[in-house]
Amino acid sequence: MLTEIFVAALVLTTGVRLWLATRHRAHVAAHRSEVPVAFREAIPLDAHQKAADYTVARAGLGRTDVVIGALWLLVLTLGGGLQWMFDLAGRLAGDGMVRDLVFIGIVAFASSLIDLPVLMWRTFVIEQRFGFNKMTLGMFFGDQIKHGLIGAAIGAPAVAAVLWIMDSLGAAWWVYAWAFWLTFSLAMMVLYPTFIAPLFNKFEPMPAGELRSRIEALLERCGFRSDGLFVMDGSRRSAHGNAYFTGFGKGKRIVFFDTLLNRLGGDEIEAVLAHELGHYKHHHIWKRVGWIAAGSLAFFALLGWLVDAPWFFEQLGVSSQGDAMALTLFALVIPVFSFPLSPLLSLMSRKHEFEADAYAVAQTRADWLVTALVKLYRDNASTLTPDPLYSQFYDSHPPAALRVARLQST
Repeated sequence: MLTEIFVAALVLTTGVRLWLATRHRAHVAAHRSEVPVAFREAIPLDAHQKAADYTVARAGLGRTDVVIGALWLLVLTLGGGLQWMFDLAGRLAGDGMVRDLVFIGIVAFASSLIDLPVLMWRTFVIEQRFGFNKMTLGMFFGDQIKHGLIGAAIGAPAVAAVLWIMDSLGAAWWVYAWAFWLTFSLAMMVLYPTFIAPLFNKFEPMPAGELRSRIEALLERCGFRSDGLFVMDGSRRSAHGNAYFTGFGKGKRIVFFDTLLNRLGGDEIEAVLAHELGHYKHHHIWKRVGWIAAGSLAFFALLGWLVDAPWFFEQLGVSSQGDAMALTLFALVIPVFSFPLSPLLSLMSRKHEFEADAYAVAQTRADWLVTALVKLYRDNASTLTPDPLYSQFYDSHPPAALRVARLQST
């Protein structure tokens, strides 16, 4: 019965994702010839058309990625791929924990190889065509190798700890595994900005001057203390611009892409930062941590029920049971069944964006944030006319027209 349910859910999820992407492409293309009224004074037609073409190209590649992902999942499960990799790991490493870690490593490595062509096409064809890519092949593969090595160095001990907990702490192991995983995730939030991010980009302290003085005054006004203001060399890899703060507690860092600083004026940068501070003031990071905690608790609780159910393995194409196989198999198939939650998660994220916008307006000025957003939409080739239903499923930020209209009404 599970086999039929899984196949039906995979077909339905894949079909809906393809349908949404097709709607999105058609909607954006249909509005390509005319800039929305609210943006006509700020965004020329050629920039609007570039954004439409860029969106259509990315959505088209997204459809290919959806199909590849669905076929690969079938190969791994009902096609016997996971069982073959488990047997290979046994031949290479014998039994026990080492075999389990080798097995999970083989699955991760093979999946990264499957994802590689789409990632390369996105980087060296689409991003290159629209003038955003700054990466060389050497830098691209260097990043992939570093990601893999870091993932192995950090992920292998964490996975080993979870497998040990599953094997050693009795029927309630899933509670302890959840507590460990949540602690690990919070620790990574602290460690990533200081130790991992600098392996990929340079972070220089923001130089003294008028802009830094304005930002420091804003931080003082908002009661925000950070571990420093940094400029990241985002232009090494991409022409896209952004700003963010990362970490929590005493490890909070405010980071500006150099591309962003080169495009926006002082008023606009202050407004963008005020928006980011709005996320902090409204405790959005902790609310998202709460979502992660609740979701991972449900994940481990359900896994705790399935790990000893032979039918779970057998009906998904696996003959070998065990903790490593259960963890891997469950992690692979759960997104098929959790996809219907996408609109709810996106809705909560967009609500947070509106709240952060409102905070930014209270601390700076609405027109500063509007002009900053319009420049970012234009320079990042973000479409002004997304398909509404597609946006409800996927967009973490409100559509441009709705967001700007709300700001202009304040």
